[in-house]
This record gives sequence, C-alpha cells and structure tokens, in this order.
Amino acid sequence: MSLDVTLTKAGEGQREEMFSANVTHNLNEMATAAGLYQAIWRPEEVGITYAKDLIAPLTEGIGKLKAYPEHFKTFEPPNGWGKYRYFVPWLDQYLAACKRNPDACIEACR
Repeated sequence: MSLDVTLTKAGEGQREEMFSANVTHNLNEMATAAGLYQAIWRPEEVGITYAKDLIAPLTEGIGKLKAYPEHFKTFEPPNGWGKYRYFVPWLDQYLAACKRNPDACIEACR
C-alpha cells in the first residue's frame, strides 16, 4: 500500500499537475510520531486544502525528524519498506513543491 500526493491547479476548464509523489504507507508510524500523519495522509480531515496550508506542518515535522534521526529510525518497519533516509528527502521535496505552488490544491490518494 502507498500514498500518492498531488498538487494541482485548475484554470479555464483544465487541471494542471504541479507536483506528484508516492510514498509507502509503511512510513505511517514514523509520520505519526513526527506529527505529520494527518496532514499528509488525511489532509481533508484536518482542514488542509491548499499547499500553503501544509507548509507549517511539514516544516515542523521535518524539523523534528532532522533533530532526532535516531529516534525516528526506530519507527522503520521490520520488512525494510520505509526508511528514514528516503522519507526525509521525500518530505523536503513535498515542502519545496508546496512553497513553489502555495495556491495548488492538495490531493491525497490512499
């Protein structure tokens, strides 16, 4: 199982994809520990609609992950699918895309 996130902009009857990325659902425990699960996996449940709404939660969560890497590595799944070393760069890319496209709509497909 995985999560697909997409940032889109709508204009004149067209939908333009600004960013798209996929991450394994096996990182859900690490995301939860960093305070990111709801914002990333279920943004609609916490009132996150636009990329600009996700900038603060991502910044805070990434800060926690980078400050305590050894702690967060303990949440890596035993099956090896979902590593800290891949999750943090994925989050960095997602944050950069949100900053570049603050008015884009967020879609999370679980």
